Amino acid sequence: MTERDLTCYCGLYCGDCIRYESKASELAAGLLKEFEATQFGEYARVKTSQIPDFRYYETLINLLTHVARLRCEVPCRLGGDGCEGACPIVACVKDKSFDGCWECSEYESCEKLECLKSFHGDAPLYNLRMIKKFGITAWVTYRGKCYPWLKERAT
Repeated sequence: MTERDLTCYCGLYCGDCIRYESKASELAAGLLKEFEATQFGEYARVKTSQIPDFRYYETLINLLTHVARLRCEVPCRLGGDGCEGACPIVACVKDKSFDGCWECSEYESCEKLECLKSFHGDAPLYNLRMIKKFGITAWVTYRGKCYPWLKERAT
């Protein structure tokens, strides 16, 4: 994959995303298979009297199932599902025949990008500015952190 392929229309970078080729999803899926193969649920049920936290086994299974589904293998630029399915940003960019939001004169105040703020902070807008300034093949080293809880900018 090239930097261009991993650059989302909205300014996010797939390589920084928890969902992109997620090792966590792969491990969760493997653990679910192992639990099923060993019938660990029965073990947990029997052992609950000795290990009270085993009463949360079904909650663990539900959580692992959700984590296993987080995996994204195809960036939106290459036809993937976007972050969570049909993305209005992707549709807008394609309708305008742009390469990404950075080509739109209204991206700084675009309401479609607002949905990203609660999860990604100001990173998408910052990244769009970096793409506009450095171009889609050279902006990546200047990108902002993908998630607000990250301590440093990804490199």
